Amino acid sequence: LSSLITPKFSNMVEARTFLFSSESVNEGHPDKLCDQVSDAVLDACLKADPLSKVACETATKDNMVMVFGEISTAANLDYEKIVRDQVREIGFSSFVDDLSSVESKGLSCDNCEVLVRINKQSPDIAGGVHIGKDDMDVGAGDQGIMFGYASDETECCMPLTHLLANKLGKQLTDVRKDGSLWWLRPDGKTQVTIAYDQLADGSVVPTKIHTVLISTQHAEPGKAKRTAEQDGKDNRPAYTGEEQIAPTMAEMNDLIHDHVIVKTLESITLKNGETA
Repeated sequence: LSSLITPKFSNMVEARTFLFSSESVNEGHPDKLCDQVSDAVLDACLKADPLSKVACETATKDNMVMVFGEISTAANLDYEKIVRDQVREIGFSSFVDDLSSVESKGLSCDNCEVLVRINKQSPDIAGGVHIGKDDMDVGAGDQGIMFGYASDETECCMPLTHLLANKLGKQLTDVRKDGSLWWLRPDGKTQVTIAYDQLADGSVVPTKIHTVLISTQHAEPGKAKRTAEQDGKDNRPAYTGEEQIAPTMAEMNDLIHDHVIVKTLESITLKNGETA
């Protein structure tokens, strides 16, 4: 008799509360800087020759930036200039070979060492990817595995932790570049932890922001002068107004709270129509 009974499976799960975190890095973080330099090389190649084949990697350490890889293009490019322009755009304009230096931003767009090690695309890769192939049979020069899904936590369908971490980093960059918090420097990282309730039907609902962490590069508290910090060597115009002194560390924390964290949360609309 038991063999005639069809088992019933339940979609219900045990309700629980858990924490989930996401992090994001600013444009001055070494990982992100390398991404932007490689992107700048790719953009320059495609702008001059839309049929360019570009496999470009970037590494950086101690006032050195190296670009290397395989590129086949009809463009005649000055790779060193591309690198320096991108480093300047990010905001790195000074380097002192002393880890205790408060003047050093860690990288100088003007005097950093730029190493270029670029060859043409390997014939083996070209043959496997695009040579002799029609548009429907073009292969991939590399492969990777990504996963994810859309979420209804936010209007843009991204998880709230991810959205918050990215927006905090963007706001941190914006207030540096517009001069609101001129004493900030390019490198930085954000991390957001949110408490979630998992309901019996498997859905999850964010209930509160548990932790916001911001780690950022900055000028020397209480001593740095704005005319020296914002001297026009990076991507910001030189400051010519009345001299200003960087705030104390405690004041910096309060200003970041007000101008970065609060402003970011106010800009995000949750699915219930309220701001984060």
